[in-house]
Amino acid sequence: MAIDHWLFQQHQQGQHPSTLRFYVWETATISLGYHQKKWPQHWQQLTWENQPLPLVRRPTGGRAVLHQGDLTYGVITSGLPENRKVAYEILCQFLIEGWRSLGVELHYGCGGRGYIHNPNCFATATSADLVLSDGTKLIGSAQLRGNGTILQHGSIRLTPDTELFRQVFGLEMPAPTLTSVASPDSLIPTVIEALTMAASRCFGVEWVIEPLSDTELETIVQQYSTSWKVS
Repeated sequence: MAIDHWLFQQHQQGQHPSTLRFYVWETATISLGYHQKKWPQHWQQLTWENQPLPLVRRPTGGRAVLHQGDLTYGVITSGLPENRKVAYEILCQFLIEGWRSLGVELHYGCGGRGYIHNPNCFATATSADLVLSDGTKLIGSAQLRGNGTILQHGSIRLTPDTELFRQVFGLEMPAPTLTSVASPDSLIPTVIEALTMAASRCFGVEWVIEPLSDTELETIVQQYSTSWKVS
């Protein structure tokens, strides 16, 4: 997510084009929304596979997200309407169309502002989130905006561990049923390909795969090495 924020700043300054990213987490991690002030204290003592469960802060808003068995997407762009709801709908369209191409229909959530009293992002589904036909939340998204530039990124729950989720949030959250999409081993590449193709259609662009240079990565590490850690 440090890369997301760095790309957001670079795009603001006209030094980097619009970007679409997908990534997974090396270890299970809890990310807090940028303005989130409260969370259970036991989160800082949690472990997963005999390793501490890191607690980090996102550059975007919203509630806490458990990153485990998920795929994170990020879009950095500009020139969208100032109305936040409209901008969400424009950027979420590729998610809806991409999953539809895989035979999965998604719908916008309808939760109200009650979500602000719940530390768990996936316990509610607002109009910025996407749910399956049975109401299960599949994608939670959040934005950062500034000087006409938008960073929208979110977590796509693919193969989450329900027991770890219960340990973190104290409630049961069934894993989405995606066996019709692809086998577990090929699920992530299948989803990335479908969403990338949908983004090309929705945004009218051809994506160019361009890895960050060693210098760029070094700059990001130096700039964000401690910025997003929660002590």
